[in-house]
Amino acid sequence: MNCVLRLTGVSKRYGALQVTDNMSFAVERGETYGILGPNGAGKTTLFNLVSGDVRPDQGSVEFDGADVGQLPPHRRCVAGIGRSYQVPRPFGGMTVFENLLVGATFGGRLTEHAAYDVCVDVLERTGLKARANQLAGTLALLDRKRLELARALATNPQLLLLDEIAGGLTEPETHELVDEIRRVKEHGVTIVWIEHVVHALLAVADRLLVINFGKKLAEGLPDVVMDDPEVRRVYLGLEA
Repeated sequence: MNCVLRLTGVSKRYGALQVTDNMSFAVERGETYGILGPNGAGKTTLFNLVSGDVRPDQGSVEFDGADVGQLPPHRRCVAGIGRSYQVPRPFGGMTVFENLLVGATFGGRLTEHAAYDVCVDVLERTGLKARANQLAGTLALLDRKRLELARALATNPQLLLLDEIAGGLTEPETHELVDEIRRVKEHGVTIVWIEHVVHALLAVADRLLVINFGKKLAEGLPDVVMDDPEVRRVYLGLEA
């Protein structure tokens, strides 16, 4: 295995608020790296720093060995970083298939013929084939979440960022989505996943990072991290 994503000493401040504080970690190719933390811990800002929605005040963001810290989001997408958002952002007036075509042609830089083949494959992998011609704005929540995942996959990412994709789903729906994410992992895609639905994350993650107030609280194998007394106190509200 080799490193796909590396953050070194990354910090981000908004006025007096230090949102990310000297954050460093590395994600190996093919692994699923889970990120946990209480509300306001800085998780989404961390994703924004990786995807390019915001730029670090200091430190470096490296993707596949190259510093991408100053690249805009569309350049990072073309380079191989795909992302879903906590609140799905489909093109509501376009069909599911058309949404994927946008990702494949503009994010994946594919020709029209190649984009069609990729989109059909992604529809099958994410359980959306029967919804291909449905307007995205009419989808129920589970299928909107699937579409958010599918649009990111249509860009043919090496690195997939999932931002609380299980949020708001019922227990059976969460299990369905976890199975689909497992299949994505089996295709060799490296995944970094922020999630509040802990059991969903633990079902897939190879390693965990727990952050609090923008700082690293714990990192390592899931069982070890979840047994950490400070993690239990800060994130789970449990005293050791």
